[in-house]
Amino acid sequence: MLFNSIQFFFFFIIVTVAYFLLPHKYRWALLLAASCYFYMAFVPIYILILFFTIIIDYFAGIYIEKSQGKSRKYFLIASLVANIGVLAFFKYYNFLNENLTAFLYGLDFKNPIPYLTILLPIGLSFHTFQAMSYTIEVYRGHQKAERNLGIYSLYVMFYPQLVAGPIERPQNLLPQFHTKHEFDYHRVIDGLKLMLWGLFKKIVIADRLAIYVDAVYNNPDHHTGTTLAVATIFFAFQIYCDFSGYSDIAIGAAKVMGFKLMTNFRRPYFSKNISEFWKRWHISLSTWFKDYLYISLGGNRVSIPRWYFNLFFVFVVSGLWHGASWTFVIWGALNGLYLIFAIILKPINEKLGKIIGLDRRPVFNTFLQISITFILSCFAWVFFRANHVTEAFTIIKKIVTFNGPFYIGNPSTFIFSIFGILFLLGAEIIQEYYPQKISLLNHPNVAVRYFSYATLIILILLIGVFDGGQFIYFQF
Repeated sequence: MLFNSIQFFFFFIIVTVAYFLLPHKYRWALLLAASCYFYMAFVPIYILILFFTIIIDYFAGIYIEKSQGKSRKYFLIASLVANIGVLAFFKYYNFLNENLTAFLYGLDFKNPIPYLTILLPIGLSFHTFQAMSYTIEVYRGHQKAERNLGIYSLYVMFYPQLVAGPIERPQNLLPQFHTKHEFDYHRVIDGLKLMLWGLFKKIVIADRLAIYVDAVYNNPDHHTGTTLAVATIFFAFQIYCDFSGYSDIAIGAAKVMGFKLMTNFRRPYFSKNISEFWKRWHISLSTWFKDYLYISLGGNRVSIPRWYFNLFFVFVVSGLWHGASWTFVIWGALNGLYLIFAIILKPINEKLGKIIGLDRRPVFNTFLQISITFILSCFAWVFFRANHVTEAFTIIKKIVTFNGPFYIGNPSTFIFSIFGILFLLGAEIIQEYYPQKISLLNHPNVAVRYFSYATLIILILLIGVFDGGQFIYFQF
C-alpha cells in the first residue's frame, strides 16, 4: 500500500480512529493486524517470509537472554544467519549467479546453477536490519527479550516504517508499544502537518522530477552532456524528496498515534563535507552500520590503514545493501573514497584555506564547501541512477564535455520541477540558518497557519503527479 494512494488515506483514518477508540490492551493487536494488511496489499504471500524470521528472532532473543557462555553466541548466529540468508537468497542470488556465470565463461566453463525468477519482497532490507538490531541488542545486554510474540511481531511490522524505515532500534520502539498513548490534539496536528509536507515532497517535487530524469536516464545515448547534467541534479533532489518524503509521512503517521520514530534526514544538501552528509542522510541506516559493523570492525581504534579499510568496507557494504548491482557497489565505494581522501587532505585544505583567506570569508567558504560536497554527491548519484555500469561511464563522459542543445521536454513539467526545487530550498534554508523563525505551518496566527495548509493542499492537487509512483527505496 502506497502512502501516496487513496487506499492509504482511508486506511490511515480507519486505523487511527480505531486505535484511539480501543482500550490500550487491544491496541497492539489492531496495529499488528493493520500492519499485516498493509504489507499484504503488495504481494500477500511474502508475509510468510516475515513470519519465518519473526519466529526465529523471537525465540532467539529469549534463548540469548537465558543462556550463558558460548550458547548465547550460537543463538545470535542462528538469528543472523536466518535473516541474512533470506536477504541473500531473494536479493543477491541472481546477482551472484550472474557474476559466477561471467567468471566461469572466462574459463570456458558453463555455470550449472539455474537462474530463478523471484520477486524481491518489498522493503526486505529494512525490516531485516531492524530485526537483526533486536537480537544484537539483546546479546549485548542493552535490551530485554520481548516475551509477547505479538508485540515483537509489531516491532518488526509496524506499518508506518515497515517497508522503507526509519530503521528503528528496539530500545526506542518496543517500550512504546507497552505505553498507553492518549489522544493529544496538538501532537495529532503536528503529525498531520509532517505527513502533508512529506506528501508534498513526494507528489509535487519527486514525482515531477522523475518525469524528466526517467526520460533522460533511460535514453542517455539520445541526450547531451548538458541535459544529462541537469537530469543528474534533478535526480539528486528527486531521490531526496522521495525518500525523505516517505520518512516524513512515516514519522508523522506514527506521531499521530503517539509513537516517536527517529529522524531520518536533516537537510543533507547543506552539508559542508561528505562526513557531515552521511550524518544527515538516511540517518537510521548510517547509524546502523556504525553501531553494528563499523565499530565491530574496530572503528577508528585501530591503525590508520585499518581505519581507512573499515570506512571503505562499510561504504561498499552499504552500496550493496541498496541493490544487487555493481552500480550500487561503485556508488558506495565512491562515498567511502570521498571520506578517506577528506581525512587525508584535511590538513592541506585547512592550510590552503588560510593562505587564500577563506577563513576571513565564512559565508563564501560555507557556500564553496556545500557546493563541492553537492557536486561530489551528484557524481556518485550517476552510478546510483544509471541502469548499468557501462551506461554510467557514458553519462559521465558526456557530462564532462557539457555541450550540446538543452533538452526541456514538456515545458510545464520542467518549470514545475524548478519551482519545486526552489520551494524546497527556500523552506530548508529557513530551517537550517534561521531556526528561530517560525515556519508558516507553525505560525501562531491561526489564519496564517490554515492559509499555509490550504496552499500546500492546493499545490498538491494542481501540480502533483498522481500516477501512483512507487517510492524509490521500496526496491531496497
